[in-house]
Amino acid sequence: MATPLNDEALDRLFRTARTANGYTADPVTEADIRAIYDLLKMGPTSANQQPARFVWITSQEGKEKLAALSSGTNGEKIRKAPAAVIIGMDLAFNEQLPWLFPHAPGAKDWFPTEEARYTHAFRNS
Repeated sequence: MATPLNDEALDRLFRTARTANGYTADPVTEADIRAIYDLLKMGPTSANQQPARFVWITSQEGKEKLAALSSGTNGEKIRKAPAAVIIGMDLAFNEQLPWLFPHAPGAKDWFPTEEARYTHAFRNS
């Protein structure tokens, strides 16, 4: 990294970052979701696997369904949030490696079993 992060950025990311327990009334727009995803998809993963899959929930009906599946006080947080996201993982991520990791043509075959794919997808999602 050519330039270290300044103290304000370090504070926001690490020193003063805490769990959000409330939200503004501002909606999360499709443009916001696309901007967030454009950052997420660039996150570093082993062999550029990118196995994470995102389901964005903005409707109240969708948030109610998700809240019903949550534990503890999370249901109320989900209901009040302007949006929620479910982060899953694609166990067939290796099928995309010829495109995502083109300089290693055999990378798709590095993950021959479901157990291997699960382990790597879990660690990289």
